[in-house]
Amino acid sequence: MTGQRQSLGPGLYFIATPIGAARDITLRALDILASADLIAAEDTRSLRHLMDIHGVALGDRSLLAYHDHNGERVRPRILAALEQGKSVAYASEAGTPLVADPGFQLGRAVIAAGHPVISAPGPSAVLAALTVSGLPSDRFLFAGFAPSSGSQRRNWLKDLASVPATLILYESPKRLQALLTDLGAVFGEERQAAICRELTKKFEEVTRGTIAELIAAYEGRTVKGEIVVVIDRAGVQAAQPADIEAALKEALECHSVKDAAALVAEALGLPRRQVYQTALKLSANG
Repeated sequence: MTGQRQSLGPGLYFIATPIGAARDITLRALDILASADLIAAEDTRSLRHLMDIHGVALGDRSLLAYHDHNGERVRPRILAALEQGKSVAYASEAGTPLVADPGFQLGRAVIAAGHPVISAPGPSAVLAALTVSGLPSDRFLFAGFAPSSGSQRRNWLKDLASVPATLILYESPKRLQALLTDLGAVFGEERQAAICRELTKKFEEVTRGTIAELIAAYEGRTVKGEIVVVIDRAGVQAAQPADIEAALKEALECHSVKDAAALVAEALGLPRRQVYQTALKLSANG
């Protein structure tokens, strides 16, 4: 049997659980599930099924449901167990706790009460989608679910349009086409993106291309399963001469020519020599 009963120190243990393939759970997570004095889960049936698959017995231990609708009521019971020096394991329904699930308030309450919070890292739909998207991974932003209302969604996307990072969103299959349409309107249809569906599951599918190509690929299609949308960052916009001069004039008010040129060059992503020559001319004419 995997997940042997062993001594586990007091504290709250956040366990990442598979987003599809049951064997993606880590050995450490199984050990924690086998050893914790109290277990809490976003979905107790899903966790119980996972434990059965891996031969982890619940025994006489309690398994509490902890989710958005009962968090206020269940948190005191978990905190009381921690006060007694017990170990508590918490598992979200799928993936890493705190990422688009109810674990955040629990973790914050436990930290505020002075108890240890320990992570047992593992599966994450965010990282799995980024890995297979083919888009830059050096800097990324997980933005969660887009608003369901069209006008609110478009305003929400406008705030993200110029973020200098790869964007990762969750979306309902029923709203995917509406999201893609709004992405095309707000981000431009030539932005590269990827739609990752049913990651690690039997019918895993990744569709890559421009937003326009993705709109066409999913038009009129009935979509099922868990969806992660990954979107490339905006391309670098070439700075106009007027923009460079305006930035330099402002910088020259409180910096030397050399320092002003360096600051503006870095801010606009331009060669320092080019900006320095412009700064010299402005300084001479000033």
